Amino acid sequence: MANSQSLALTLLMISWGVITAVLAVLVIYRGMLSSREDDQIFIDAAEQHHYAEQQAIIAQSVRLTKPIIALAVLSAVLLLASASVWMYQGFNSF
Repeated sequence: MANSQSLALTLLMISWGVITAVLAVLVIYRGMLSSREDDQIFIDAAEQHHYAEQQAIIAQSVRLTKPIIALAVLSAVLLLASASVWMYQGFNSF
């Protein structure tokens, strides 16, 4: 019984670590995109490609919002589940 609980805690912590690492990579990538985004663009017809580039950056940043939120929620749930299993094991060991 204790071995299966230990295995469950190990799997929860590994999955939490993987999800959190992916979340960190996405947040860093979004930050890099945001640093390339300009607040205001004043261009003429010859520099229209800059406007298209900025629109693409904004679209990528917006697309990353939902996965980042989902991964943050999943990471929190896995962390709480890991803490709950750890506390349950601690209370059962008395």
